[in-house]
Amino acid sequence: MRTLGIFFGALLLSGCHTSGQSWGHSDPDAGPWEIGFVTPYSMEVWVEDSATVDVDGNLYRRIGSGWATGGRKNGADGARGWPRPGGSGYQNVRDAKLPVRIYVRWQSVVEPQTYQGWIEIPESARQVMRKSLTNNCPEYPEIKEFRRGVPVRFGLAPGGVVQVWVEDECMNLVKVARGQAEIEPKGPYLGLSGGHYYPQTEASKRYVEQYGIPYGSW
Repeated sequence: MRTLGIFFGALLLSGCHTSGQSWGHSDPDAGPWEIGFVTPYSMEVWVEDSATVDVDGNLYRRIGSGWATGGRKNGADGARGWPRPGGSGYQNVRDAKLPVRIYVRWQSVVEPQTYQGWIEIPESARQVMRKSLTNNCPEYPEIKEFRRGVPVRFGLAPGGVVQVWVEDECMNLVKVARGQAEIEPKGPYLGLSGGHYYPQTEASKRYVEQYGIPYGSW
């Protein structure tokens, strides 16, 4: 899916909300949904900011930030491809209905480079999310009882590669979008850090020194 090079200023006429939201039984677009960030093994990412525009055209800023979680694989091919299903760190996107596009700005700590961009979320993804909100899983109907919201899994990789999955009613990940983010010319923290990136862990440094960054494998 193509990435939209849109800045927040173009969307300031839309609403920006912060209160909580309950399950939208009468409105299949009302959510709730959650966002989580993942990265290939040892390809560490710090998410500075994210936002979404929902089906009603409202803008919701600061919907998630922090470390992206990675897989647990070893060896030269460990960083190739995306982590296996699972993970933690999902953050509830409060008030927003189902997303039409999602913005992320992040530091690819291993390069280092800062990326930003809007990713279009297709109607097919929202169809999966609606079913997840309204349908029981035939094999495990109890899933719906403890689910807090529909997870949207954002994969962030070196080179600015983005891949998006959503969970269906049986918690299976369905790939719904792929995009290419742009380099943020101001650098980390929009230039406010003097060019300093979030610290890379020693384990990640050792992996990159030994095996490099497998560009083109995502």
